[in-house]
Amino acid sequence: MRLHVDQRHERVLELVRERGSLRVAELAEELGMSAVTLRRDVEALAAQGLVERLHGAVVWPSGQSRPAPAPAPPAEGLVVGMVVPTTEYYYADVVRGARRTVEAAGARLTIGLSRYLPDEDAAQARRLLSTGADGLLLTPSWERGSPEQGEGLWTVEQDTPVVLVERSAPLGHPAARLDRVRSDHAHGAAEAVAHLAGLGHRAIALAVQDSPTAPRLRVGYRAAVAALGLTPVSPSPLDEAPSRSEADRFERTLEYLCQGVASGNVTAAIVHSDADAIVLIPRLQARGVRVPEDLAVIAYDDEVASLADLPLTAVAPDKQAVGAAAARLLLSRLGVDDPGATDTMGPGAGARRHLDILPTLRVRVSCGAAAAAP
Repeated sequence: MRLHVDQRHERVLELVRERGSLRVAELAEELGMSAVTLRRDVEALAAQGLVERLHGAVVWPSGQSRPAPAPAPPAEGLVVGMVVPTTEYYYADVVRGARRTVEAAGARLTIGLSRYLPDEDAAQARRLLSTGADGLLLTPSWERGSPEQGEGLWTVEQDTPVVLVERSAPLGHPAARLDRVRSDHAHGAAEAVAHLAGLGHRAIALAVQDSPTAPRLRVGYRAAVAALGLTPVSPSPLDEAPSRSEADRFERTLEYLCQGVASGNVTAAIVHSDADAIVLIPRLQARGVRVPEDLAVIAYDDEVASLADLPLTAVAPDKQAVGAAAARLLLSRLGVDDPGATDTMGPGAGARRHLDILPTLRVRVSCGAAAAAP
């Protein structure tokens, strides 16, 4: 029999008074209610000061008599939903890091894939919540890595904690208030520029494919060129007119680099991604451009850079660390502290956080460094 709202409130208060704290999902299941209805009831009770609501949990108010204090809700039975564009290539390690952290806490990770389809991010998030997810790790399919005006508002309308993963929102956008964890791609690009400058290069080109990573790479590259007083290089034609196909991207990038080397205006290049670099280098060599003698190359991503016949120096974002940090942050919002962490926030507490994970430069042969690693 369906309970009247007053009866539901009375039953919620009774259970929370007895146990001290309960996860919202557990409480909804025990009362045979939908999570949406229960969250509405909890908000009404919290507004009256009868309970306290932490993300993912309902707690008996401090200062009011109740049985012995209960510990924070355990992670057992907790479900973390994660929406990513794909589980291939870059995101395989992001998901792997998140899964390892979630499962180590005794919780379970469920995945939704958007495949970069319009509106699929929100649809996958709704699906995961409808099947019991207590919180969300979200990588929306924002073309430039951040939402355009009016885009992405759905991320702040969720009734559960949300952490953005490898995405950020511009200041002033509502999603800028969300927790987020991302690779600091601007720092990675700047480290590549600084390394090449340390090898004596003054004219360094940037050749990037059109992707959510590209805007941050350009920011870091331009900042480092200016800070180090390097010679400005004409930008890649792809910066203003994105490629129409992979073949077009390779052909135009090849011409850009060959012309730069032939004119003496380019002696080094940063290429995103290392898969692109592996395709380009043999074509450069076929055109008489020697790597690294005529053109030092640093790739960005380090997915397969070490496997090239000419091992590629590469900037390596720590993707597993990003996934793990995002999962820890979300779990803390759900009232689960990481016992191995030195910086814990307490169950659901603390200011919002924007975490940037610095990539690592791995030196191999393609940049021409004398001490190139094997």
